[in-house]
Amino acid sequence: MNMARAQHRDAAHESAAAQELAAAALRAAAPQHDGELLDAYSRTITAVADAATPAVVAIHTRRSSTTGPQGGSASGFVFTPDGLILTNSHVVHGASALRVATVRGEEYDADLLGEDPHTDTALIRVSASMPAVTLGRSHALRVGQVAIAIGNPLGFDCTVTAGVVSALGRSLRASSGRLIEDVIQTDAAINPGNSGGPLMDSGGRVIGMNTAIIAGAQGICFAIAIDTVQRVALELLRHGRVRRASIGIGGQTVAV
Repeated sequence: MNMARAQHRDAAHESAAAQELAAAALRAAAPQHDGELLDAYSRTITAVADAATPAVVAIHTRRSSTTGPQGGSASGFVFTPDGLILTNSHVVHGASALRVATVRGEEYDADLLGEDPHTDTALIRVSASMPAVTLGRSHALRVGQVAIAIGNPLGFDCTVTAGVVSALGRSLRASSGRLIEDVIQTDAAINPGNSGGPLMDSGGRVIGMNTAIIAGAQGICFAIAIDTVQRVALELLRHGRVRRASIGIGGQTVAV
């Protein structure tokens, strides 16, 4: 009996010692004050901005109308070194001319390779070698992850804003009337002109393409998941459009 009690005391002592060692390790690994956390966060955002900004472009469009030529501007990002650029379909749809400007002051004429209004995705190309971003994967995203938006809101070149992934799996109505699935919701500030710019994770990888906001709301912004964008971009590169299967019913009047 005494031996059992002694063994029980020894086990309890060892367990308490192990818990104290684990707690000490956590205290040693944890930042000593909030300033260290803020510094690490700032370094992360700065590193992503430095790496990605050269690949984010301003896209200037020109459209013909009954009242004369009209222009607009938005964002896009280079994803291959030979000048392939992703942006929104609503940015380039109906444009008679496209011109791309980089943060370095270079300007190029661009050609539209294809667009898909159903996913608000478009692919354009410039005849130049350019820095490119790295495309990530959106299927493994988690709510609360850092999200960094880069673009040209209201003409202010290469503006960087940061927030978090607020929600996943949202649906958004495209201009064609179809629903875009698996949309990312973020509170990283997005404004007119950000359309087509990248939404990035803390590792500097593109996780979405900024596409829409809710007017009058604060911190409710949306980006098309990069998994969707990549799938559509491949179709646009191959065929200039996305080929979708369809099924329907035909009717005919027959005399009886």
